[in-house]
Amino acid sequence: MAKKLWGGRFTTGTDPLVEQFTSSIAVDFRLATYDMLGSIAHAKMLGKCRIIPSTASARIVAGLTRLLREVERGRLKPDASAEDVHTQIESALAKSIGPVAGMLHTARSRNDQVALDIRLYCRDAVQRLRGLIRSLQAAWVDVAAANIDVVIPGYTHLQRAQPILFAHHVLAYVEMLARDDERLRDAATRIDVLPLGSGALAGTSLPIDRAYVAKLLGFSRVADNSLDAVSDRDFAIELLAALALIAMHLSRFAEDAILWATEEFGIVALDERFATGSSLMPQKKNPDVLELIRGQAGPISGDLVALLMVLKGLPLAYNRDLQWDKPVLFDAVDRTEASLAVLAKMVRSLRIRRDRAARLLEHDALCATDLAEHLVRRGVAFREAHGVVGRLVLDAERSSRSLRDYTLTQLQQFSPRFDREALSLTNPRKSVERKVSVGGTGPRQVAAALRRWQRRLTTSSSHSTR
Repeated sequence: MAKKLWGGRFTTGTDPLVEQFTSSIAVDFRLATYDMLGSIAHAKMLGKCRIIPSTASARIVAGLTRLLREVERGRLKPDASAEDVHTQIESALAKSIGPVAGMLHTARSRNDQVALDIRLYCRDAVQRLRGLIRSLQAAWVDVAAANIDVVIPGYTHLQRAQPILFAHHVLAYVEMLARDDERLRDAATRIDVLPLGSGALAGTSLPIDRAYVAKLLGFSRVADNSLDAVSDRDFAIELLAALALIAMHLSRFAEDAILWATEEFGIVALDERFATGSSLMPQKKNPDVLELIRGQAGPISGDLVALLMVLKGLPLAYNRDLQWDKPVLFDAVDRTEASLAVLAKMVRSLRIRRDRAARLLEHDALCATDLAEHLVRRGVAFREAHGVVGRLVLDAERSSRSLRDYTLTQLQQFSPRFDREALSLTNPRKSVERKVSVGGTGPRQVAAALRRWQRRLTTSSSHSTR
């Protein structure tokens, strides 16, 4: 029982099956660096406040610093016999510096210790994720800029709707990730709270200096309520919710790109480095990377729901159920980081098939709305104009004709308000050029959006490297 941090009141060891069931070292060892950084700050505070001798504090800090280097070099591995990462590190520290290591846990519980470790992990994860988001946004912006003149059909209900610029479509995903980045930035403000010093649930009678620890670890404030501090995982749920939205957005883009890469659409060609073949059909080039990204949305959303269900019935304060927060958190972060990283490289490799995109525009009913707006500009109420053009399209379908085949006289049989300008309104590129509304697909608006994003991403990248 001497190996257990809590073994003092127990006279027998735990059942081997219980040891195996309750062990978390295989999962939480990845918190080792954060655990030692938190312990170094805690030990410094204990010495500063004279709660332990300054010589003991210095020896503990030196020992932890050596162990930290061992972890960073990959020399300290998880010990399957350890209950958790906290136990393993304290045991390793005791082997290194002797019994003085036992002073480290003064004025601290594993409850506030693990809460600190997870917050430190989440803080770093948010920074990494925001950097990966910027990289993917930059890839989309570069591809959009290189193909700013490409017109494709825009779709609603997966039916051809109106001509749009390819760049406009791609920039929609840049906007989605901007909201994701804002959510991560917002979540970071609630991650930025120091729980250490809360003890198991009630604080401590020892004269600790929590503000000093917060300063050492870079937290802007300390938790105001010890009960809440050790049991709070709202910040982790916020991060998981942000990741679920990111995964959903990446899944939507993956679906678009999968469709675009089919022969039926043919708008993009996949680079062979980001595709796979078939074990049976020699001709296949499959979008497996995109399909795997699309598939990530389910497990990541499941991780969010899993943590919500863990927390929904827990009484205050700490309960061992919270051990299950780490597997879902690590899983969601890992999946999201991998998806963002591979997609950024893949996007830059996409080749736009301009000839195929142009072929999809041959269905000139794409410009039906332009004809309706032509009538609106000539005093026809939109509902009436909509009906007029609808009947025109139906007539063209029944007679297997193109809208381009109609003469002015024939158009005027549907509405006398049609004039000669209507004959030029079935060109998809001209349709795009006529769009003038802010935020629309007009070339000027899209070019302005590209410039705005190029400036924004350049600025955010320079800030992130300072």
